[in-house]
Amino acid sequence: MALTKQKKNEVIDEVSKLIDTSKLTVAAKYAGTTVKAMQELRRSSKANGTTVKVIKNRLVIQALKNNPKFKDVDTSALNQMLVYAFNPEDEVAPAQALNAFAKNNPNLEFVGAYTMDGQFLGAEDVKALADLPSKDQLRSMLVGTFAAPLSGFVNVLAGNVRGFLNVLNAREESLNN
Repeated sequence: MALTKQKKNEVIDEVSKLIDTSKLTVAAKYAGTTVKAMQELRRSSKANGTTVKVIKNRLVIQALKNNPKFKDVDTSALNQMLVYAFNPEDEVAPAQALNAFAKNNPNLEFVGAYTMDGQFLGAEDVKALADLPSKDQLRSMLVGTFAAPLSGFVNVLAGNVRGFLNVLNAREESLNN
């Protein structure tokens, strides 16, 4: 069913807002993916704050041209049936969501991505981003790095107290025997 001009303008406005607020907008081919699988992708992507939409490429290109940051960006890769993933909070979450889905659905293939500052990243760059740890994983790694020396120091201090208590226990046992 063809979209009316008013509906097209509404979609362009919505996509413009998504692109403008998204830290990374990822595009991927989805030809051959079932509707049920696409619904699962949308559901699973919401867990990390990613919005997944299937939008006509002409409308996405128009939304990009309407945005001053993206008006000169290369749009030649946007030429097949594409799904777009947006995330306003995390730079790698859209790529990770699509990459996780692609492991079970090999029909999904990265085309590229647009960064928040208006640069186009190729498919290989997006794949590399998808393999990076998420913000939460990085935070837990950082906490673990900070906690390791502290727990070692506590163990050293506790070791002296433990040793002293062991000596007292041994002394008490020798007196009782």
